Amino acid sequence: MVEMELSKIIIDEKRQDQIIVLKEKSGERFLPIVIGFLEASAIKMKISGVAPPRPLTHDLLKNILEALETEVKRIVIDKLEDNTFHAKIILKKNSGEKIIDARPSDSIALAVRVKAPIFVEEEVIKRSEIFHKGQ
Repeated sequence: MVEMELSKIIIDEKRQDQIIVLKEKSGERFLPIVIGFLEASAIKMKISGVAPPRPLTHDLLKNILEALETEVKRIVIDKLEDNTFHAKIILKKNSGEKIIDARPSDSIALAVRVKAPIFVEEEVIKRSEIFHKGQ
């Protein structure tokens, strides 16, 4: 697995699909992922320090996990199938780890809120046709 971090968000209000770009934490590889406008906006709001008056969906999820004393250990983008990325949220509670299937956009929106690391399986990076070096 390769640890990555959010590099940039490209939002075009005229389009429904937006792009988030992950960058290899200790390398030069980038991985763009197409996500929805609402998810891109939720991520951008959080990293820009904008605090909504009421919790957004991802803030609510964070609050529920905290109330249940459950930690987000990491998220993993683990599959690329039919040009669609798949992710898992790895949760830790006293009883052990739980793996939750999720969209990468929701996983990353949660990860930026709880400061959880983001990992991508090496095979996903290799299979991504829009993978670029040094971009």
